[in-house]
Amino acid sequence: MLTTQLNPRPWYREPWPWLLMSLPLVAVIAGFITLSLAIHTEDGFVASDYDKEGLAINRQLQREQKAAQLGLRAEGEVDGSNRMRMHLSGKGVLPAALYLRLVHPTRSGMDQTLELRAAPDGWYEGHLQALQPAHWRLTLEDAGHTWRLDGSWNTATHGGITFPAL
Repeated sequence: MLTTQLNPRPWYREPWPWLLMSLPLVAVIAGFITLSLAIHTEDGFVASDYDKEGLAINRQLQREQKAAQLGLRAEGEVDGSNRMRMHLSGKGVLPAALYLRLVHPTRSGMDQTLELRAAPDGWYEGHLQALQPAHWRLTLEDAGHTWRLDGSWNTATHGGITFPAL
């Protein structure tokens, strides 16, 4: 014998409508969260003056070519007290100071710029803040920004630093 329910439950007491409505509701909430993140976070990769940055790249290449013409080569080391020592060799008059920029691969807040002063023994010295083990990008240049050497340094291996001429 077939029985029918005389008093059906209202729709809001059934689980299926709620399950079906929850999926679009979750998508709408995720869309608002994404919109909020897009509005409130800075997009550091977009440059408003990309044409100026392109010209700056050309200047950097000219500075690297100047370092190659001068035959510049630098070798460095860090001692236990975080003193950076750098030896520069090449043609021409060596500057009284060098500027070393250390760029962290992922966290720009950890980047450092050091002024390395010429010491009597022919080395350049400066004090380095403590570094996190990482594969740092390095840029060595003179005060006049006429030449530039690029290199990298893996602080996890504690090896020496070498900037070959390009």
